[in-house]
Order: sequence, then structure tokens, then C-alpha cells
Amino acid sequence: MISITLKDGSKKQIEKEISVLELAKSISEGLARNMTSALVNGKVRDLRYKLEEDSEVEILTFDNSLEGKKAYWHTTSHIMAQAVKRLFPEVKLAIGPAIDDGFYYDFDTEKPFSEEDTQKIEEEMQKIIKENITIERFSLPRKEALELMKNEPYKVELIEELPEGEEISFYKQGDFTDLCAGPHLESTGKIKKVKILSSSGAYWRGSEKNKMLQRIYAISFPKQSELDEYITALEEAKLRDHRKIGKDLELFMTHPLVGSGLPMYLPNGATVRRLLERYIQDKEVKLGYKHVYTPSMANVDLYKTSGHWEHYKEDMFPVIKMDNEELVLRPMNCPHHMLIYKNKMHSYRELPIRIGELAHDFRFEDSGSVCGLERVREMCQNDAHLFVRPDQIKEEFAKVVDLILSVYKDFGFNNYTFRLSLRDKNNKEKYFDDDDMWEMAESQLRDILTQYGLPFYEAEGEAAFYGPKLDVQIKTAVGHDVTISTCQLDFLLPQRFKLEYIGEDRSTT
Repeated sequence: MISITLKDGSKKQIEKEISVLELAKSISEGLARNMTSALVNGKVRDLRYKLEEDSEVEILTFDNSLEGKKAYWHTTSHIMAQAVKRLFPEVKLAIGPAIDDGFYYDFDTEKPFSEEDTQKIEEEMQKIIKENITIERFSLPRKEALELMKNEPYKVELIEELPEGEEISFYKQGDFTDLCAGPHLESTGKIKKVKILSSSGAYWRGSEKNKMLQRIYAISFPKQSELDEYITALEEAKLRDHRKIGKDLELFMTHPLVGSGLPMYLPNGATVRRLLERYIQDKEVKLGYKHVYTPSMANVDLYKTSGHWEHYKEDMFPVIKMDNEELVLRPMNCPHHMLIYKNKMHSYRELPIRIGELAHDFRFEDSGSVCGLERVREMCQNDAHLFVRPDQIKEEFAKVVDLILSVYKDFGFNNYTFRLSLRDKNNKEKYFDDDDMWEMAESQLRDILTQYGLPFYEAEGEAAFYGPKLDVQIKTAVGHDVTISTCQLDFLLPQRFKLEYIGEDRSTT
């Protein structure tokens, strides 16, 4: 017998292995009709997944979870790809993932899709939905998988990168087959209403070193009313887009002669910015912050010492050679502030020392990702570094969170979430390789958040290269998920810069 524990705590006993879809049918035919995928022992699984041992199972639908929606949208992305291949057989397929607000698919095509093209694609998608084609999942050995995808170079590249022994799975719907891990619905007819939203250029794998592909964004819903509500909300959001407001109120402008991602503040915008700068500096002074000014560029050796050069140089502007120095525009202020602290020896009585700065930083963003004031190549960020004793970490972290929340209260921000950003343990290139340091920092940060009762979710792979952080996420008017505040726990940079203080016993720590 196999014991299945459902979300409500109830248990079902089954005699032999069954799929999660069959399990849903045994509970309710209505539940099975609406099911898109399942959460099995904490992992999202396809509805064809077989239950072979005792498991905890949650049936996912479009309405009860984001992951349920993503299975629905992922299925629709394959319908889009099938429609494109029917209309434009010469187009090559890249990837088509579900995202938090719909899905997209990237295509390698000779010319960008026109508005007429996307209209044809949407109409063909509706035809495929009406055909109600059964969706089948199958796996192949590596050699056979490569043979099947031999005319799709991007799929071949993805297969070749899979580790030896990794399952190589595909989903087939009629005359269309795609490399995919899933999950997917039973048939194309399970999708009801679709709408193509936009198309744009996108580099393969997000790197400007690769070929520019054509990306089509779209959305789908089980009901027309839900699609109508979404489109209405989208149109209303466009009216609140900060790029439109910035132009209408004459706050800022951009110009190709200045460069992409380099906004200029007009008099109205400069007035708003000046008031904001005075507001936050006055607030920080009252809390004991000491403000500094540091240069917007530095010697490459500074970033080699900090570790940024090894882990972050692809996001920095190219080196400027002057006399015997190699200089770069700075992407962040941490190394400068480390040296300010190190300028003299400090006593344990002086700590915490809070160094703040309204600093100009530069990021080497590709032109396709810049967006108004939201994502830029040059920014002024309100940044601070707090140098504390180990026994002061919890209290100081809490004070930073209090400062963040007090600012949000002053400005009426209330729709935000807290994200505990952790490293990806398997990514040795992106993150500094010191397991003990990471485990200590992550556990301390998690304990602090739990102790202060701060609701948060965890996100692996979102940490800075040197330490975990608390990120405050907010949705912009146009639906972008952006970080507006962050508080990091950093044990690495003090080590690399050999920062010390004189302890109570007169020894250096």
C-alpha cells in the first residue's frame, strides 16, 4: 500500500502506483478537470507523474497557485511555438518558459515579427486549441535526442550541456515536438483564451555576445472574463508607467546623443530629487549615520581586492588606462567604504560605525534591458555600510529594517514583499567559495528575520557574491518585479580588507 498525504492533512491509501491526475480523479472529477500540475514532496510535478511511494501531494490548479498558472502558461507557450512553426517553418526554436505574469518564446528568425505576423500567430494558436491535440511526454537517450533535434541548433546546445545520466524529456502534440522538462496539461484544448501582448528583441541566454532573437510575450486564461480584466488592468497600468509620467510632468528625459540608460533630470525632476536627498540624509543623520563622498571611479586593484573583479567584472564598464593606472567606473560603493573605515584604527566603543553616501554608480547594462529610471547605466543610490561587532548584528539589522519601513510609511508604500536571497551552492563561479562563511551568514540572517517576525520567502541564487541579503520586492505599475531596498550581511569584505578594531581586552579583532 502507498500512503498519500493531501494538503488538508487527510490520507489516502492506494494499492498500486498511479499518476497524480488519477489521484485527483479519485478525489473529484471537477478537481481533475481543473488540475494543471501537482506539488509532490515539495517539488512541482507533471500531472502524468507516477506516485510510487508514500508522498505528500497538493493538487495545483490555475486558481490556487502561481505554479498552477505556470503549468497552464507553459503549455500555451508550446502552442505558440507550434503555431509559429506551422506559419514560418524556417524559424528556429530557442526557449519558451512561463514567467510570473504569462509566458514568452524566443525565436531565431530572419526578420522581426510584424504586427500582422503576431495576429496570424494568435489566430493559429486558437486553431490548435480547437483541434484539442493530445499532449504526450517521452524521454530519449542523448544520441537519439540529438538526432531528433538536429535541425534545431538551440535545442542541440541545451541537450549537449545536460549532465551525463540526466533524463532528456520531450513533449509532443501532433506534428510538433519540443525539448522540455514540463509540466504540461493533457491536451491543447485545455487552454481557453490567449492573447499575444508584445514582441521584442532578446539576446540568446541574455548575453549581447550571442545572436539577437525575437521574443513574443503572451498570456492565457481559462475564462474570457479573466483575460478582459487582465487587459483592462494592463491598459490602466500603462497610464501609471513612470516613463509616461516622467515625460508628461517634465521630470526627466533621455537622448541618443547622451546614450541609452543615461537619464537626465529636468528642473522639475531635479527639485523632486533634491527634496528626496535632503529627506533621507536628515533621517539618517538623526540615526547616527556619518555621510561621506567618494569618487565614481577607482583603480582595478581595488575591485580585485574586494573580489568584485573576479565575480562582477562582466557588469562593469571597460577599463580606462591612464599613465600607470587602470581605472574603472564603479558599480558599487562597498570597497570605497571599506577603506574609509580602515583609514584609522577604531575601538570597540566606537562601534557601530554607520557610513552613508548618496553615490553615483555605473552598471554595464545591455541596451535591451534599460528602462526609464527603473534600470539604468548610471544611478545615484542611497547606500550605507554599518561596521558592527558580532554582538551588535541583530540589533543593527533590525534598525535598518525599521528605517526602511519608516520610509515606506512616509511615502505610502504598502504592497511589497520580503525576499531572503541566498546563494546557489552549486554555482562556484558566481559566489565566493567558502561554505562555512555562507552557512553562518545565511543561518544568522534567517534567525534574525524569524526572531523579529518578519514575513519572508527564500530565493536561491539571488544573493550577492559575498553574502546573503534581505531584498524588498515591489511590483511596478507595468508589472515588473524590482528590488527597491536591500540589507546585506557581509562577512567577506571585512576579511579581504583586513578590517580590525581594538577589543575590550585591548587586542585587535
